[in-house]
Amino acid sequence: MSKIILKKGREESLKRFHPWVFSGAVAQIIGQPAEGDVVNVYGSDGKFLATGHYQIGSIAVRVLSFDMETLGEDFWKVMIARALQVRVAVGLAGGQKSPSGRTTNCYRLVHGEGDNLPGLIIDYYDGVCVMQAHSAGMFRARKQIADALLSVYGDELKAVYDKSSGTAPFKAGLDLVDGYLYKRDDLVGDELVVLENGHKFIVNWNEGQKTGFFLDQRENRALVEKYSNGRNVLNLFCYTGGFSIYALGAGANHVDSVDSSAKAMSLVTRNIAEGGFADSLHTEYCQDALDFLRDAPADKYDLMIVDPPAFAKHRGALNNALRAYQRLNAAAISKVAPGGLVFTFSCSQVVDKEAFALAVFSGAAQTGRKVRILDRLNQPADHAVNIYHPEGEYLKGLLLYVE
Repeated sequence: MSKIILKKGREESLKRFHPWVFSGAVAQIIGQPAEGDVVNVYGSDGKFLATGHYQIGSIAVRVLSFDMETLGEDFWKVMIARALQVRVAVGLAGGQKSPSGRTTNCYRLVHGEGDNLPGLIIDYYDGVCVMQAHSAGMFRARKQIADALLSVYGDELKAVYDKSSGTAPFKAGLDLVDGYLYKRDDLVGDELVVLENGHKFIVNWNEGQKTGFFLDQRENRALVEKYSNGRNVLNLFCYTGGFSIYALGAGANHVDSVDSSAKAMSLVTRNIAEGGFADSLHTEYCQDALDFLRDAPADKYDLMIVDPPAFAKHRGALNNALRAYQRLNAAAISKVAPGGLVFTFSCSQVVDKEAFALAVFSGAAQTGRKVRILDRLNQPADHAVNIYHPEGEYLKGLLLYVE
């Protein structure tokens, strides 16, 4: 096994259990590790610090263990079992129902660093696990991970689908072809109808974005449901209509769903039908959100959801992203009816809570309207944040009241 030797004084972050080793901290590489190989990390004094996946880039090692151990079959079984136990503990797995008695059978099983498995995402959809490797190491371990899932879930597991072609690094020379690592004969097709707080959603893990559904907004969708009765709702960047379904279920007067993706809008149509909602209560617009807001009549909507895709995927795009959040929120706040609510979000990891709030403040100030913050929103328990890796807190939102 290759060894990574750190520069003197650069081992402190590992001693505080941060799961990344940056390339600038590396003094020497003993051996010739390929990207994705398991390596051991040592301090300048020769003491062992961690084991992890080697990669080429600003992050040189993603740490999987701070103990010297073999990352074999037992390792993956233990880590997957621990991740599942967290979801059982918060009432998402194990056949439990929420306090309201409503069933949820989809959740995030593994959330990268939050589950001490950096570079790995696994979402669970009623027996189907969809995984995305964000590192060469996790991609190369995908068959061991699938075996561990089968061992942990047993007969409950219907399939393991690898969807890493858009996330694993191409430069590593990997054969990035999406497909099944395990599939039961009784699973037909690439989609299921799942339940989230009792609401039905069609999830297609082959054609949908990410793993097929945005599970990180579950609790925020429930909050929208709380406030939607009797309101006219606008759901911008609606994707497959998650917030729209919750609003309709709560008795909204009418919901307009807007997304620039025709493929996403086709799933909105199907989800509305699956939920049994009357066509007269919902209208779909395949259109750019800012263009829609510009032409929307003032005061038509008294509840808006503004949930755009990540405007900044790296620090170099941060300033442009903040300006985009400012423009978007100014447009929404200027058009919402007096006494209306705006749920606004950012899923850009490099945009922290303070920077996002400042961008929304700047947008609100442009409108001259009086705005109150009623709540600060974040990601749910199955998207847990490792306390030693605060960078994992990526989803942030504000609930605004606009006079």
